[in-house]
Amino acid sequence: MKSERYLRGWEKLKEIDGNAGEKVIASVRDIAPDFADLLIEFPFGDIYSRPGLDLRTRELAVVAALTAMGNAAPQLKVHIAAALNVGCSEQEVIEVIMQMAVYAGFPSALNGLFVAKEVLNR
Repeated sequence: MKSERYLRGWEKLKEIDGNAGEKVIASVRDIAPDFADLLIEFPFGDIYSRPGLDLRTRELAVVAALTAMGNAAPQLKVHIAAALNVGCSEQEVIEVIMQMAVYAGFPSALNGLFVAKEVLNR
């Protein structure tokens, strides 16, 4: 029996990421099932479910953070798709990535734009 936190997280994950989120969880479940549960419970059951920010704002913040990190292309792909899924426009996503050139440097922004290009099929 899964906890309320897990169930809340699973529903939020499906709302944000749809099948892509489920694929991420499935891909790690066989090697680290406890970690897969944590991926559902903490970010989605605890953080994404909080009031105060809508899902569009949360996803734009995640796109910015992952772009700035510069080493999280697979996660950035998932979250660009999630941002689009929760109502962000392609232009908003691109602008957020471009904004990161100021704070994280041109290489991080450029890498983020290449990820966006792949997700947007351009």
